Amino acid sequence: MANAFVAAFEILSFGAIIVLIVLGLGIIASMMGIFNFAQGEFVLLGAYITYLAYAKGMPIWAGMVAAPFVVGALGFALEALIIRRFYAAPIVAMLGTYALGLIIRESVRGLIGGFYLTVPEPIGGSIDIGAMHISAWRFTIIVITLLVMAGCYLLLSRTSFGLRMRATLENPSLARASGISTPLMYGATFAFGSALAGLAGALIVPVFSLYADLGLRFLIQGFVAVMVGGVGSFIGPVAGAGVIGTLSAALPWIMAPVVADVLVFVLAIVFIKFRPQGLIAGKGV
Repeated sequence: MANAFVAAFEILSFGAIIVLIVLGLGIIASMMGIFNFAQGEFVLLGAYITYLAYAKGMPIWAGMVAAPFVVGALGFALEALIIRRFYAAPIVAMLGTYALGLIIRESVRGLIGGFYLTVPEPIGGSIDIGAMHISAWRFTIIVITLLVMAGCYLLLSRTSFGLRMRATLENPSLARASGISTPLMYGATFAFGSALAGLAGALIVPVFSLYADLGLRFLIQGFVAVMVGGVGSFIGPVAGAGVIGTLSAALPWIMAPVVADVLVFVLAIVFIKFRPQGLIAGKGV
């Protein structure tokens, strides 16, 4: 029983990480109509910023707080300088994000080489529930993910910023005619999605260590989760992340990890074949 509980907790914490990554990916895809293939590298940057803070002798929390702001600012600049120019050709825009991801990944590889760099958990130890011991840091990740999800929901559904964002999503032409600066909203949306990836990287680096291909591990799962959940709403990608994150974490407990990865993708392909609109279709929060 204790082992089953710990396993369920590990699955839940991994799902929380996927949710954080997919939130940003899904918001960008829903709002701007493109998949940001550099999202995994934004996760990598968040992890790298946190590592730098630790390596320079700063508190780890300082790096974790700085990571989403720095990555968000970089995302805003990249959207304005490069990606915005290709909105008329979404495929080209997606290829552009892929190229950006390659540049970021190889730049980090050049800085850290082929090493696996570690960062200690800011909150060590475990939380004891009877005879069961669960990681305090993984528990913290789950709590932060829930708070971020609630914050995103409130931001999108209860603020004027969210209203302008949803108006731009529903009808960009009408939004412009209403005085909304759609280029600014696109830039803010890309920055927001990038910042979420940066936060995800900061939170997971004590768990998975830092290496140059760290982002690739989560980009593919995030992409599949968005497709399974459905593009166009806040809830869809979150639901997809829950499904893919749970399967990705649960199946390796009963089969070889490689077989589990293949099975997850096969199941996702079969699902998308019969329900291309995803679990939750439609636009809105």
